[in-house]
Amino acid sequence: MIELETTHQAPVTLGEDGSIRITGSRVALDSIVDEFRRGASAEQIQEDFPTLTLRDIYGAIAYYLSHTESVEAYLRTQEQSAAQTRAEIERRCDTSGLRERLRQRRANQPA
Repeated sequence: MIELETTHQAPVTLGEDGSIRITGSRVALDSIVDEFRRGASAEQIQEDFPTLTLRDIYGAIAYYLSHTESVEAYLRTQEQSAAQTRAEIERRCDTSGLRERLRQRRANQPA
């Protein structure tokens, strides 16, 4: 009788900074889940992240589907952290002048 492994380890790693990445890469789980939720196939995701194997991508998707509630909570936490970081940067650096110049440039560009 052939013995098959009945457990599978997800290809994700928790970093020291609290981010979850695909093991052996710098690709965040957030990126894979975001594309998957938009309807991308594993093959399409691999086009955007060619350093990942299909095994890694399918593994990350399987992890997400098996732990949807926990991953969604993690993603909300990541979004809140990013928003706080953006707010802190904007508080420290007044970018209103830069933003206005960019708006004017866009308005003056031909369509």
